[in-house]
Amino acid sequence: MTKEFWFNLPVKDVQKSKAFFTRIGFAPNPRFGDSDNQASLYIGEKQVVLMLFPEAAFKQFTGTEIPDLTNGSQVLFSIDAQSKEEVDELLEKVVEAGGTIFSKPKDQGWMYGAGFADLDGHRWNVLYMDASKMPTP
Repeated sequence: MTKEFWFNLPVKDVQKSKAFFTRIGFAPNPRFGDSDNQASLYIGEKQVVLMLFPEAAFKQFTGTEIPDLTNGSQVLFSIDAQSKEEVDELLEKVVEAGGTIFSKPKDQGWMYGAGFADLDGHRWNVLYMDASKMPTP
C-alpha cells in the first residue's frame, strides 16, 4: 500500500527553483537533504513531497528527454486553496518569485482559480472550490 506520494521535477537550477517554491509557501523537507543536485519540499498539509533535480539527473533517472515546456505541457499540478483571497495571495507570491501567470483568476460561482508556471515552465493550478455551490449533474 502507498505510504507517501512525491513527485520529481527536472529544473535548470535547483537552488533557484527551491527559492521560488519556498517563496510561494512550500516548506523545506530536511529528510531528503539539500544540495545543488537535489532539493526536497513539502506541499500542503498532507506534506506531499516535491523533489527537484537538475535536468541531466532527471534524464538519467527516466531514460528520456525532457520535453520543451514552451510548446506544450505533460501535466497540470493542482493546489487547493482555502479561499479566493488565498488564490490571489499565492498568485502575487508567484509573480514576486519570478513565475508567470498563464491563466488569470476566473470565478465560476462554485470554483475560483488560476494557473501559473514555475521558473522552468511546469504548469500549476491554484483552486478554491465551494462544494455547497457545485452544480449537480
